[in-house]
Amino acid sequence: MIFADVAYVAWRELLKFFRAKTRLLVTVIQPLIWLGLMGNMMQGLTQNPFIEKLLGTGSYLAFMTPGIILMTVLFGGVFAGMSIVWDRRIGYLEKLLAAPISRAAIPLGKMVASAVQGGFQGLLIVLIAWGLGVRFATGLPGVIFALGVAMTFSFTLSGFSLALASQIKTQETLMALVNFFTMPLMFTSNALFPKEAMPHWLATIAQINPVTHAVTPIREVLLFGWNWSSIWVSLVVIGGLALLMTIVAGQSFLRATVE
Repeated sequence: MIFADVAYVAWRELLKFFRAKTRLLVTVIQPLIWLGLMGNMMQGLTQNPFIEKLLGTGSYLAFMTPGIILMTVLFGGVFAGMSIVWDRRIGYLEKLLAAPISRAAIPLGKMVASAVQGGFQGLLIVLIAWGLGVRFATGLPGVIFALGVAMTFSFTLSGFSLALASQIKTQETLMALVNFFTMPLMFTSNALFPKEAMPHWLATIAQINPVTHAVTPIREVLLFGWNWSSIWVSLVVIGGLALLMTIVAGQSFLRATVE
């Protein structure tokens, strides 16, 4: 059964993640730095009524929390592709290909593991934000919804990363290419600043940016409530992208490993 094969690959990836003590420590410290330093450093912006109206909330820390969740998921998805390159380098990929499991389960399992890691990291960010005083309008159901959106979106970047990794042989080249795409995606979205404060050309880019579509439903639900009319389009977009990149990653991996 392909589900059992996917679970096996995902479990191996998750074991590697939770056994990497330094990576786990960074997982906790990085959002703490972003939220604790940048969130509070920019807090004075909301003393201006115009800025508060742009943000839609009196707390910049609350505004940026959904963006930090997506930022963490975005950069965490890179490791899905990195694991393919590493497995190829140490010879483990050949063992997986020779094992009696579905080849399609290899990229899919890595994507599932990336999504679970993203959900775990997102939960840590929510807890840190709550400890810093952020309160969520929809409570626990909203948090679960937000984490589900973040995990769904993780399939997009991890799929993109895996598709590249299927063709690329070195970690350095993969990191350079992924960073080339992910950094502009992050800073041309509404993750850290509202579209209304951007120049027209940048706001236009942000409007179609996949990161914006992922941040919007999380921010809407956590800060304002269950306003489905404001989020359903974004949910369709990120769901479609996740499905598309799952297919692309699977096909790319199968073509790269065909005998």
